[in-house]
Amino acid sequence: MFYSATEAAELIRRKEISSRELTESLFARINAVNPELNAVVQLRRAQALQEAAAADQAMARGDELGPLHGVPITIKDCFNVAGSPTTWGNPAFTGHVADTDATVVRRLKEGGAIVVGKTNVPFMLADYTHTANDLYGLTRNPWDTTRTPGGSSGGAAAALAAGLTFLDYGTDLVGSIRIPASFCGVYGLKPSTGIVPLTGFQPPGPPAPPSDMTYMSAAGPLSRSAGDLRTALAVTAGPEGQAAKAYSWRPAPPRHTQLKEFRVGFVLDHDQGPVSSEVSAQLSDTVDALSRAGATLVEGWPKGIDPVRSAESFGFHVGLYFAFIEGGQDGGRDFAPLSAAIEHETRRMAARQAWNDHFADVDVFLCPTTATPAIRPGDGTDVERMPFWITHASLPGLPAVDAPIGITPGGLPLSAQIVGPLYEDDTAITFAELLSEIAGGYTQPPPDSDLR
Repeated sequence: MFYSATEAAELIRRKEISSRELTESLFARINAVNPELNAVVQLRRAQALQEAAAADQAMARGDELGPLHGVPITIKDCFNVAGSPTTWGNPAFTGHVADTDATVVRRLKEGGAIVVGKTNVPFMLADYTHTANDLYGLTRNPWDTTRTPGGSSGGAAAALAAGLTFLDYGTDLVGSIRIPASFCGVYGLKPSTGIVPLTGFQPPGPPAPPSDMTYMSAAGPLSRSAGDLRTALAVTAGPEGQAAKAYSWRPAPPRHTQLKEFRVGFVLDHDQGPVSSEVSAQLSDTVDALSRAGATLVEGWPKGIDPVRSAESFGFHVGLYFAFIEGGQDGGRDFAPLSAAIEHETRRMAARQAWNDHFADVDVFLCPTTATPAIRPGDGTDVERMPFWITHASLPGLPAVDAPIGITPGGLPLSAQIVGPLYEDDTAITFAELLSEIAGGYTQPPPDSDLR
């Protein structure tokens, strides 16, 4: 059950296994392992098996097949899936059943995927460190069940790491894809701003008023291989509605296809987000491995980037996002004056320009995703500082891949964040794919992790 989604699709195409057989096997794995993890919190057993049987019939007829044909996947419980509850981890939404699919869900289905269930989230997605709520309970990390899988896509990352799904789709505002991916040792992509539609990603109830304040909120895939990120993005990205009448989307090709061709900017530590010795050592080893592979390395922040001021502006814009959603209030307080909004918007766009200029000289930028491996609840880690490293892709809207790069001596996964040029997501994905050849990639949690 630890194939990548792309490998699983190929097995089905070669008729080495049917979609129904694979889906039944996945349900058996969920039955055996999920009670310990509590990562998958809703199941579509009957519907998924019917859809898998239909996928097998379509293949027998010789129908045109999508890239994920017959592959069972899960979806974060903040996206609408027709006929299933959308709860956002909120007991008040228990009875809400979606009548339509979110755009990403519809497109994944059109690509052939079989949605078998939904994965857990913190209450209203409001936690990037843990995944727990009063409706479904606590999700645990498959590498060490005393530790957190992160949030808010913690259920997605834990399910992937433990072999309970072949692909999941999450969301990322304050690192909610990248932090769980890092803690659980899987891949996660925050795409370039705006390329994946967010329709159908909303709490139950009246829709929010129209707004362009989603410029830092993103939907993206989590997977066990970098190649799966590419496949999932190709299936789900692109305009919809009126915009689709005006233009279409296709991924820009990667800048290079060999590590020795890449120019890699990097920063491995900062006083504002000091990394642990385990993270520091593994990142340094990764940079050394890149050097041996022939990549050109360029150390330092981009000219014009003050990482502390960027982090401040990121926090401001996150607050502004919630102020619009909550009708002009932020945590019960009147929001900042217009002058502050102008200042921080100017900083955001200046940061985007500085990064764009930097990517004229380098191809990708390597830095930590998180300052530590997966934490325990209440372990004293300064959680307010945790988003520091994810800030620098989020503020300017750049694509960023979390990629596994090793295991600590204590048996926890470590990762690197690969930031790419705006709208060149496949450059970051391809670099992550190549990096796995010299720095490791996804590793299955060991048998003694209580997930036999």
